[in-house]
Amino acid sequence: MSATSHPTTSPWAALTASGALWPVLASALGRLPIAMIGLATLLYVQRVTGSFGTAGLVSAGTLVGTAVGSTLQGRLADRLGPTRPLLVAAVLFAAAVTMLVLAVEARASLFVLISASMAVGLFMPGLPGVSRALWSDLVPPGPRRDAAYNYEAISFEVFFILGPAIAALLATGPWAGTGLVTAGLAMLTGTVLFALSPVARARRPGAVRPPSVAAAAGRRLLGALADPGMRTVALASLGFGVVIGVVEVGVPASTTAAGAPQLGGVLLSLWSVTSVVAGLLYARWPWPRPLGLRMPALLAGFGLAVAAMAAANGVLALAALMLLAGCLITPQVTAHSLAVEVVAPASKATEAFGWVITAATLGLGGGQAAAGLLVEFGGPPAAFVAGGLG
Repeated sequence: MSATSHPTTSPWAALTASGALWPVLASALGRLPIAMIGLATLLYVQRVTGSFGTAGLVSAGTLVGTAVGSTLQGRLADRLGPTRPLLVAAVLFAAAVTMLVLAVEARASLFVLISASMAVGLFMPGLPGVSRALWSDLVPPGPRRDAAYNYEAISFEVFFILGPAIAALLATGPWAGTGLVTAGLAMLTGTVLFALSPVARARRPGAVRPPSVAAAAGRRLLGALADPGMRTVALASLGFGVVIGVVEVGVPASTTAAGAPQLGGVLLSLWSVTSVVAGLLYARWPWPRPLGLRMPALLAGFGLAVAAMAAANGVLALAALMLLAGCLITPQVTAHSLAVEVVAPASKATEAFGWVITAATLGLGGGQAAAGLLVEFGGPPAAFVAGGLG
């Protein structure tokens, strides 16, 4: 991973590429609900059952399903092209959302609710990985490709600013399931439009050189992770997810302890805002260092910034440190995408991006679980220190 940054252009420059507008708009419609479904499910189940404990377990089921499904869908997209896997996933996803709604309304058992939510995550269309991989067909390597990956990272942050707010607003309506159903319909529509775009339909599986008989079984199992460089990128994404997960629990716990629980979501939105701003600046002045140095340095800086939150003596101090830490989010996501392009074979690009998403999702879940325990026994500062320095 010796690739260095090019002087690049605005992330929006990539959107002017021939054939890009249709899949970009469809992807935006299909990816925004990713930031809505977890919270929409949580609030819906809590309103119906009256239990945050039950709601948390059901919402976590979606996360587990997503961690498994994104890689499997990526592998299928590499082998078959993206159109057929996405259309099949969209149909199964719609069925899973319907099943979850029916289970909640019927006050089904916890096992049934979790099973349904895991199905929602498992069949959630793998648009993030496919849309990233598609840029290799739309723009040439160099500044415009870098700008495209920067757009992917920035747009995802924007979705995570808007998505939770939309989900929370819809959940306050006459029917608490409105947020989940709206998110499901948007994802279904965006996925179908993306899958039917000319660029997606024209994408063909990459040529794969047959491996030796001895290596075939292991490579089939590991897929894109058979490459050591890809495992390094996945580990970096895992660590990134862990730190994010710690913050997503530690910050609401901190604001609750300070007597201002309503500010937890505000602070989490704040660091998404600075992440977007930093991403725009990073697109103009990228760090001219090899990716092999850039990724660990960015993760280390991110961890230290989160660990410093333990020293915050109030909500304002915590907000300031959140703004600082947020500056390192988009550059990391962009670096992960660029690294995948360097280390992953073209025939496994979508699966490789899926592994990055899976690693981050697993890290997110692990970070949230660990932070919950640490908050219970040592308070939010213990979670920030362990997550940032661990």
